[in-house]
This record gives sequence, structure tokens and C-alpha cells, in this order.
Amino acid sequence: MSVTSDDLQWFGKNFDAIVDNIETVIQGKRRTIQLATICLLSQGHALIEDVPGVGKTLLARSLAKSIDCSFQRIQFTPDLLPSDVTGVSVWDRESAHFVFRPGPIFANVVLGDEINRASPKTQSALLEAMEEKQVTVDAVTRPLGPPFMVVATQNPIEHEGTYPLPEAQLDRFMMRLAMGYPERDKELEMLEMHGNHSTLDDLEPVVDAADVNRMSGIAASVFVADAVKSYLVDIAEATRNEPDLLLGASPRATLFMQRAARTSAATQGRDYVTPDDVKSMLHPVLNHRLILQPEAQMRGAGVQGIINTISDRVEVPGARTGV
Repeated sequence: MSVTSDDLQWFGKNFDAIVDNIETVIQGKRRTIQLATICLLSQGHALIEDVPGVGKTLLARSLAKSIDCSFQRIQFTPDLLPSDVTGVSVWDRESAHFVFRPGPIFANVVLGDEINRASPKTQSALLEAMEEKQVTVDAVTRPLGPPFMVVATQNPIEHEGTYPLPEAQLDRFMMRLAMGYPERDKELEMLEMHGNHSTLDDLEPVVDAADVNRMSGIAASVFVADAVKSYLVDIAEATRNEPDLLLGASPRATLFMQRAARTSAATQGRDYVTPDDVKSMLHPVLNHRLILQPEAQMRGAGVQGIINTISDRVEVPGARTGV
């Protein structure tokens, strides 16, 4: 599929409509909103990690309400079972056979609230769905219709009664995003807008599931030159050879960086990816995948700084090489 200027214009108009719609609910976090929307259109999943009360769940719900599609919320707790996520087969007396009752994972947008409060067994119920977009229950595999996105939230401060996500699960999230505290003027604006009622209740969809699927198709067709692909691999290899890192970027991370960079280029009206598109996606795509060596932690090194160092060190190809 070749991308036309009309496709890109339509894409940009709808992308801005989604972001603007969410921004009526969440003030002062446009970049985070843009990244969450890019993640959706790149057919990825997002992990929103931050302190309580900064709008993690609100962002996920606002994104879902901006799209006219199905939405389910799963409140993760220690007693949650895998079947509470995927669904279960129950005996139907009238038909005299088992009937499958789908769980909340079968929605288009699934919010996993406080995902690290569930047991590893329940967390693993998401692995197949997130990677293969299907669910297998009682030896029967059922596909998950597009679009499909898991938005998970977790609190990095409170660890009592939580189960940290293993690397295999973290690697399935395309991006890890942080909300951060709002600036003073935006917090005052929030008090004015949300003083009497939540503006989330007034939010209306601006696109539907078919629009999102078409936008994903346009983004996936954005051209990536061989030189830019080599640049992506060079960055991934640099993380794997970095002495301060115990674990570098996986091949899945390289694919995610390419997909996110393609969507980023489409949001700017371009049908080709530049190295700057790749650089803009490095932190959200890599920051939860890289694990520091104990010695580096003791020295006070941080993943963010290492990503910056690698970004500066890896040779950048010409902006339009091969285009």
C-alpha cells in the first residue's frame, strides 16, 4: 500500500482530533497524549507508570472514549484469576453443552488498572493476547478483533502487596509513559474545569474502530530507508554492548521503534521516516527494557542518561538517505 498526500492529510486531521479531544480532559500533557495515541496507531500496548492521582487511569479512559469502540476495565487485585481476564466456559443446561463467556480482554481497548497488584499467574494471562492478539481457553483459540490495545497502569512508589512485572511481560509493552505533575497554570485550569464534575463524562468519540484501523494501515505503509533500518539496528546493538547495561534492547524493541517512528512520521505529514523520528521514540520504547548493572546503579547511573549517551554516540545517517 502506497501512502498518498490525501491519506496523510486525513491521518493528521484525525490524529489531531483524538489528541485535542483527550486534552479537553487532561490539561498540559499533550506530549504524553500524543505518545499514547501513537502507541495505539502503531498497534502497540502502553504501560503508564507514575505516582497516584496524576491521571494515569483518566488518560486510558479518555483515549478509549475518543474512539467509538468497545472498552473494558480490569481492576487487578491479588485474588484476580486468569479466567477473570480471558473468560470461562460454563455449562448450559438448556443446550446441554459448555458455552464460552468471553472476559474483558475481548474489548478493543482494555485498561489494566494497577496491573502489578495481580499474581504472576494472572499477569501471564495477558501475554498471548498482547503478543499474538488471540486468546486460548480450553484448547480453543479465539482471535481478538482490531484495534486491540492494552493500557496498563502501575504505581512505582508503593510496593507492598505488589508483584513486579517480569521482563517478558514488560517487553510486550511498546511504550512506558509517565504523566508527571502538571504545571501551576495547568493545575489551576484543572481546578476550574473539574471543580463541579468530570469532563470525561462529556467526552464524545471523534473516530471509530474502522478509522483507527485505516490510520494504522497508513502508518504501517510509511517508507523506511535501508540506512534508517541500519540506524535502528545500530542503536539496538549499542544497548546490548553497553557495559553499564545488564540487559539491552530485544529484537521486538527494534520492531517497536520502527513502527512507532513510522507513525511519528505520519503525524507530521511525511511518507518516510527520518532519524529524528527514531530519536523521538527512543525513550518511551526503550526506558522499561534496559536493566542496569549493579555497579552502574551504585555509581548513580540512570537508564535515561544511557539512552541519551547511546543516541549521541551512534552515527546518524543522512536525514533522507535512500529516499
